Amino acid sequence: MSQGTSQDIATFRDPAGSLRIKDEHVLRTVNPHYAAEALRFLQSDLARRWTDEGHLIASQVLSAEKDQPLLLQHPRVFFPSYPWEWTPGQWVAAAELTLELCSRLLHEGWILKDATPLNILFDGARPVFVDLLSIERRDPGSPLWLAYGQFARTFLLPLAAYKYLGWPLAATLNRRDGYEPVDLYPYLSSRERWGAPLRSLVTLPYLLQTRKRGTGAPPKLQQEPQIAAAVLQRNLRAFGRTLHALKPTGRDSRWSQYQADAGHYSGQDRQQKQEFVSRAMHLLRPDSVLDIGGNTGHYSRIAAGVGARVVAWDTDVASCDRSWREAKAAGLPILPLVADVARPTPATGWCNTESLTLLERARDRFDCVMMLGILHHLLLADQIPIADVAGLLASLTRRSSIVEWVPRTDVRYIDLCRGRDELYGHLDEDLFVKQFTRYFTIAAREELANGRVLFLFEKT
Repeated sequence: MSQGTSQDIATFRDPAGSLRIKDEHVLRTVNPHYAAEALRFLQSDLARRWTDEGHLIASQVLSAEKDQPLLLQHPRVFFPSYPWEWTPGQWVAAAELTLELCSRLLHEGWILKDATPLNILFDGARPVFVDLLSIERRDPGSPLWLAYGQFARTFLLPLAAYKYLGWPLAATLNRRDGYEPVDLYPYLSSRERWGAPLRSLVTLPYLLQTRKRGTGAPPKLQQEPQIAAAVLQRNLRAFGRTLHALKPTGRDSRWSQYQADAGHYSGQDRQQKQEFVSRAMHLLRPDSVLDIGGNTGHYSRIAAGVGARVVAWDTDVASCDRSWREAKAAGLPILPLVADVARPTPATGWCNTESLTLLERARDRFDCVMMLGILHHLLLADQIPIADVAGLLASLTRRSSIVEWVPRTDVRYIDLCRGRDELYGHLDEDLFVKQFTRYFTIAAREELANGRVLFLFEKT
């Protein structure tokens, strides 16, 4: 998908058609040669069921004239995300959806011609398959899922690299077609190479690849249709077992227990902060909220509780994954992403036009932006000027923001200074208010017993 710097976005990779996103509309053009097949699938019971269940993006036919392109319109997913911003749990959920869809398609005589995480978007905590043109009629005599190689490269091998080698999933930013077995093999121990599931996922493909280099495409296999379908279903179940074996074990971090372990908050401080945020949310009733530094999602869930769609950014993978799992279990419209506001996800792909930057997707998109317990990290650890933080916040919110000011006497402030107090002597609440009131008016201010101050700002 080519995504330019405006919100007017077009695709260029799929010969079957193109996609253009403008404002809140997603318009798909299907080339005449593929139009009848796409329309046939959309009229199937499977497509209707999956759309009703929220697993497949809805499609409205705008024009379906013979020998002319098929024109479709889809609802726009509120905040598009990319796999390199997902948590491990989100990766697994997207892979499970891909395998489940492929299995359902097989029963109806269809198949996925490609299987990449880029076919999935998250609508809140729920994965949705959005690439309609990846679905095609299946050769009834073929026992092969030709897209499995791509599924292994883009789903299974990144998860294997994360689980066994500790390679961050965010590294796939520079791996559009994923990993090859040769990328992982040299770094695995002998025990890992020959144990399940890496023996079949990495070692055997690596050995075959090195011995058969340059032999060309494999021969085309044909079997009786019933046998071919049974083989495919058996293989899909095997791929599912491999995926299950690659599910990362839950990992705690120093931030994933922050809500419980933060000693600089007393029980009264926590309660007062929660009540302030809750009052603000009930007053504002925002449709959309961005939670910068969302941690495990405590305040995201308060925002979702008043009906807001929430996007939460945090740099800590374990915290984001916990937030996503809790949102998914509760059915809340919260999308946690592994993202750093100080080093936002860049554009990537051909001419840097295939994906939008994090800030381009977020700009002027939210009714309220929360920045709780994160401002001092930006000012001290990232050394971002306070005027720039205020300007960024104003560019992201349409109406209001909730910001926590941390004074110089705070233990976390002192820790982040690391003895460089003279560099930050100018940072005080007066400067904070001066810079933020260039864009906002103060609607409420409340000081906690620990000295931290909560502000509710309204955009001017």
